[in-house]
Amino acid sequence: MGECNGVEYVGVGVGVDDELAPLRVDNFKKVSVLPLVFLIFYEVSGGPFGIEDSVGAAGPLLALLGFLIFPFIWSIPEALITAEMGTMFPENGGYVVWVSSALGPYWGFQQGWMKWLSGVIDNALYPVLFLDYLDSAIPSLSSGLPRIAAVLALTVVLTYMNYRGLHIVGSAATLLGLFSILPFVIMGFVAIPKLKPSRWLEVEKDVDWSLYLNTLFWNLNYWDSISTLAGEVENPKKTLPKSLFYALILVVLGYFFPLLIGTGAVPLDRQAWTDGYFADVATMVGGVWLSWWITGAAAASNLGMFIAEMSSDSFQLLGMAERGMLPSIFAKRSSYGTPLTGILFSASGVLLLSWMSFREIIAAENFLYCLGMILEFIAFVRLRIKYPAASRPYKIPLGRIGSILMCVPPTVLICIVLALSSLKVAIVSLIAVMIGLLLQPCLKCMEKKRWLKFSVSSDLPDLYCENHEQPDDS
Repeated sequence: MGECNGVEYVGVGVGVDDELAPLRVDNFKKVSVLPLVFLIFYEVSGGPFGIEDSVGAAGPLLALLGFLIFPFIWSIPEALITAEMGTMFPENGGYVVWVSSALGPYWGFQQGWMKWLSGVIDNALYPVLFLDYLDSAIPSLSSGLPRIAAVLALTVVLTYMNYRGLHIVGSAATLLGLFSILPFVIMGFVAIPKLKPSRWLEVEKDVDWSLYLNTLFWNLNYWDSISTLAGEVENPKKTLPKSLFYALILVVLGYFFPLLIGTGAVPLDRQAWTDGYFADVATMVGGVWLSWWITGAAAASNLGMFIAEMSSDSFQLLGMAERGMLPSIFAKRSSYGTPLTGILFSASGVLLLSWMSFREIIAAENFLYCLGMILEFIAFVRLRIKYPAASRPYKIPLGRIGSILMCVPPTVLICIVLALSSLKVAIVSLIAVMIGLLLQPCLKCMEKKRWLKFSVSSDLPDLYCENHEQPDDS
């Protein structure tokens, strides 16, 4: 059987007893469990920075309940699907490969387009937020040419870090993660004498449901992003599910614990619960020194989220090129093993979209992400039905009906998030989708006319092999 870093990788239509040529194993350093946990942490969360709006929108009780209940509705199903599908297809491209295998290359391309665009929109936010945290110390960065230059310089520096290697990004994410989490642990101990449990039960009558749900959704999605790096993971059969499990615990505790401390230690001022309010809570609880630490941690968190997201986006483009969906230039690696063209394209997208406002960025990326997730759920269920005997190193312990039922609550949530989107966001997002629907045939035309070179990696198994299909024996 073909092996990829310890994983028996076979095509979906190939049973566990069939043979495939061995996959090529690159000499580049692979990502192990700890860096992978923090890469997932930063692709999903990055810490409690940005969750303050949940309290402002709905009050302490609903905010706390939201970050406890929402993971069961959304995060756990998405993480489980990522673990199963990511080990079933341990190659770069992730969810693009899943959808291609289930629905064909056209819809795989649409998945890649929507998810890549959603990721780039998301990444455009982080340099801007990083500079927002520096405004008080360096007022000249608040607007004008100095701010534009700072965004450009920051993007270049972080892009170069991605270029130098995924192991460097993983190590940086680990250090930044520890630096970002530690001040909240300290704040929790310092705040114990000031906690009043009755504050946790306060409920607001005028709930801003759109802001509340978008805040929860934005802070608890993107679990599938790590799948686009599966080809760079050391022994993904074991490492990917294990890392997703550890990261899930880290993310949920990283949200719930600071919210518990912040809402219980200080009187509720609903209008004050906006981005950056945890620094004010730290001042009231522990003093200025703790406030400065949390402000620095928030700035560092934005750097971590940027490098993690860019890694995911750029390796996704590499995976798509290896499957012949993008020109071959996207499949070329630098001397450090990184996808240079994908990195440059992702960085360019970040710079072009950095003018958007915070609310517009969250709403637009959520809209596109929701559409992509619908395709993922369809692909997951279809592959369970169509290829029940395909090799799945990690398999969710649910049958066909259970798999379908697991996807129902998050699908309902997707419909709610889409329904709450503004008309402006819906129009802009649907225009972006239309571009993808037209882009794929245009690329195929260019391939046919030999204007651009496309190729499928010979090291990857056939996604569309039907002759080995086996009946469902469940």
